[in-house]
Amino acid sequence: MQTHNLGYPRIGSRRELKKASEQYWAGKLPVEQLLQTGKTIRLQNWQLQKDAGIDLVPCNDFSFYDQVLDTSLMVGAIPERYHTLMEKEQLPDIDLLFAMARGYQQDGFDITAMEMTKWFDTNYHYIVPEFTANQKFSLYCHKALSEFREAKQSGFNAKPVLLGPVSYLLLGKEKEEGFHRLELIGRLLPVYIEVLKQLDESNAHYVQLDEPCLSLDLSEKERQVLIKTYEEIKRAVPNLHLILASYFECYGSNLQTALGLPVQTIHLDLVRCPLQLDDILATDFVKTKTMLSLGVVDGRNIWKNNFQQSLNLIRKAAEKIGNERIWIAPSCSLLHVPCDLDLETNEQVLTPGIKQWLAFAKQKTGEVVTLKQLANDENTAEVNTRLQENINANKSRSSSSLIHNPEVKQRVAGITARDDRRENSHTVRKIKQQEALQLPLFPTTTIGSFPQTPEVRSWRARLKKGALTQEAYDALIAKETAEAIRWQEAAGIDVLVHGEFERNDMVEYFGEQLNGFAFTQNGWVQSYGSRCVKPPIIYGDVSRPAPMTVKWTAYAQSLTDKKVKGMLTGPVTILQWSFVRNDQPRSATCMQIALAIRDEVTDLEKAGISIIQIDEPAIREGLPLRKDKWQQYLQWAVRAFRIAAGGVKDETQIHTHMCYSEFNDIIQNIAEMDADVITIECSRSQMELLNAFSDFKYPNDIGPGVYDIHSPRVPSKDEMVALMEKAIAVIPAGQLWVNPDCGLKTRHWEETKKALEAMVDAAHALRLSVSEKVG
Repeated sequence: MQTHNLGYPRIGSRRELKKASEQYWAGKLPVEQLLQTGKTIRLQNWQLQKDAGIDLVPCNDFSFYDQVLDTSLMVGAIPERYHTLMEKEQLPDIDLLFAMARGYQQDGFDITAMEMTKWFDTNYHYIVPEFTANQKFSLYCHKALSEFREAKQSGFNAKPVLLGPVSYLLLGKEKEEGFHRLELIGRLLPVYIEVLKQLDESNAHYVQLDEPCLSLDLSEKERQVLIKTYEEIKRAVPNLHLILASYFECYGSNLQTALGLPVQTIHLDLVRCPLQLDDILATDFVKTKTMLSLGVVDGRNIWKNNFQQSLNLIRKAAEKIGNERIWIAPSCSLLHVPCDLDLETNEQVLTPGIKQWLAFAKQKTGEVVTLKQLANDENTAEVNTRLQENINANKSRSSSSLIHNPEVKQRVAGITARDDRRENSHTVRKIKQQEALQLPLFPTTTIGSFPQTPEVRSWRARLKKGALTQEAYDALIAKETAEAIRWQEAAGIDVLVHGEFERNDMVEYFGEQLNGFAFTQNGWVQSYGSRCVKPPIIYGDVSRPAPMTVKWTAYAQSLTDKKVKGMLTGPVTILQWSFVRNDQPRSATCMQIALAIRDEVTDLEKAGISIIQIDEPAIREGLPLRKDKWQQYLQWAVRAFRIAAGGVKDETQIHTHMCYSEFNDIIQNIAEMDADVITIECSRSQMELLNAFSDFKYPNDIGPGVYDIHSPRVPSKDEMVALMEKAIAVIPAGQLWVNPDCGLKTRHWEETKKALEAMVDAAHALRLSVSEKVG
């Protein structure tokens, strides 16, 4: 029996990579130090896993930005707009990587970034590969080989990890019509084979090929491409031990295809889908020599493993195929969990009673090794002690009084059909809102947050350390908020925001004020690039003891005659972007959060706030990967939003915001959310996402994002006008708002002000253009 890991967090236990990357982008760190930071993190990760007892540690799981983007660089799938940078500027690979991810606006160049979207149903974002009909591939970047050699030379038994060729193509996007990206497999595969041969020649005995597309509903044609691809790979590198890894769901209808592929080990996510083990053990697979990698330790959540349940699965497999064909692993890469629970030393932040129930990446590698020892009947005193500690922790959690609140459960049980709908339809509400709000055509607004400077962040840090009193902190936040209001008025923005300077994160801020949530000091996970988030932990029943946002929103509204939006995070997004308790259905937890947000919405309305935004960027990412499970999820997810928004009068305008989502297949459900205005990411896709709303004849108002806030480049007025003209071509002008793609928290003030001023100018130009056409 062997242990291995599918991937490890790459940010560093104290976010060393984030800090180094941002210093490098700001010109404050030489490239040599950035590269050394990456190397140090890799070596530390390998050593930690080796010390824990992991037999095969992953390499090439590290990335300075994103593993899918790394693959694009590896196979030379570099969009044409970057070729001049390569030829004239001769950018090193690291700078080309960053240019593709973030855009490039210097030295006379103005090149947009590649599109970004969610990685399956996680909160991680990847850079979407771009393909053309005449796409050419060639081995461009040797990162996989160099990092394997680095690991080997440093004394580690490492297996390179590659995103599989079929999943790579399916995760990409055609940039022109007339072909399907899978048709490119014949041109792509020789590059993969070249990489695999180089690894084979360098004595990489094992290679992990991630094909998470096997967790999706694949067509028979797509399955045939997989079969032919892996047959060709096996012919080319017959001596490599290939590990096929899929995760986040069952293999489902793809199971027979997966079992038939010429690989030596097949990985199963037994956290998301434990029943698939029975399906496999009931087939002729048991008569083969193929290994089974049992993903029994949750790579997506932070709860301590239940050793007894995991051992039941391991022993069931062992009875059928023997210990020698079993590998033990996490369910997926540990990229999605924080680095190390040992760093949580402040008992006032994370109490020992809750901490005892948790395991982060470092602890999960230990759990994998302990499970192997228990399955092998290594009954040492140390192993038996760990088993008993695990039993005690899980028993404590199941009976803890911290978790259950009868009043919350009773309130959820009392929800009626009347609670999840507005008084009248949007058609009626829009007339009342036009009379009440008096907004112009193409009203301008932002998505909520403004740049949080180091100074603003330092105030919050000093407050937490006791170096700043609450009164002094409030005075500083009030001053910053007032300046933001004055600047928005001067810029001519129509619907203002207070800027969210008091907020650390759009989920953490709310969780800190809700019962049933716990927090960490260093529980960071990567969202995209250098963007890290610290998800709250929902450990118990959720309720709102007091108003959360009314104070600062009402203060901002008192400073201006213009309307100020109340800014809230929706129940589904709070759920999706937290580590959620696994002892009750997610739908039950979501309804508890929805009622807490509903209370906040009605309190904002009572405080005179007539426009309230309830952000739901995560609603699509929560979709199950199998379509036959969609409607069950969408039914409760949409209802949760409607409950949160349903307690206000017709004149109060409810907004929602979604980013980096494909809407075509859930547009009916988005309409059923019945938000008066929806703002969406659109700029990187050049307004393509609006086609779904146009085809559906979406009845409510839409704010398509006119500039990409995830890139530092500043778009021109003409660029934004051109994007909005694309929008006007498919959506009636009377339904359109003008806004950025997303919140501006991570940007700098200089670029933000220039971009928003250009955005306002674009809106004025659009109004003039429409009025001239009408005249």
